[in-house]
Amino acid sequence: MSRRFLGRAATLVAVAAATAVGLAAPASARPATLMHAPVHMSRVVHATSTNWAGWDNTGSTYQSVSASWVQPSVTCSPGETSYASFWIGLDGDGSNSVEQTGSESDCSSGRATYYSWYEFYPAYPVNYTNTVRPGDHFSATVTSTGSGSYTLTLTNSTEGWTRTKTGTASSGRNASAEVIAEAPSSSRGVLPLANFGTVAFSNAKVNGAALGTVPTPQKITMASGSTVKAAVSSLSNNTAFTVTWKHR
Repeated sequence: MSRRFLGRAATLVAVAAATAVGLAAPASARPATLMHAPVHMSRVVHATSTNWAGWDNTGSTYQSVSASWVQPSVTCSPGETSYASFWIGLDGDGSNSVEQTGSESDCSSGRATYYSWYEFYPAYPVNYTNTVRPGDHFSATVTSTGSGSYTLTLTNSTEGWTRTKTGTASSGRNASAEVIAEAPSSSRGVLPLANFGTVAFSNAKVNGAALGTVPTPQKITMASGSTVKAAVSSLSNNTAFTVTWKHR
């Protein structure tokens, strides 16, 4: 049996080729209608998805999720346009909402572009203007504050900035908590996954406890048919894992 969750409906706007490598893309140049969708999942044998790779918890109600990661560098071929997102969130696996914040490593016409964002799906994501560079150390927390309200905090300790956003999600059910590398979507479906090498997530916690100790943790491999797009390691100390790029 497979389940397919609602994807993001949007028209992709290309990032301008003039974007400076390693800096936040100008607001007018970033793909403002790029969307970070609920998971497209199959659990026939094990958990695989066409758009998510990482670990999540399902089967209960989750009030908070937090994790840290190091911003990976992308390898871009000449003329290549592709995308990779790294984030934490609530909902999205078992619900049609996601409350999430994270960072991006994209290729735009062969140029590497790095930035950060938050999103209350199905509303469009909002991109921050703060500088993001490969190797930056991120930490993030998403917390349900009750009555469909959420607080999203993203910190880049390398660049010395923190952004916090509060908002509401009318369809938020707190049905899952996740730490994810994603191939974002547009109105045409899941987009090509940028070659980010390996991203390392650490200190992943759900409801204040180690992710691997909270019911029910599962590993999600990103795949398209028999082609693995991103492979996920086992949990280390119930809180740390890596995601490694395999295919666009």
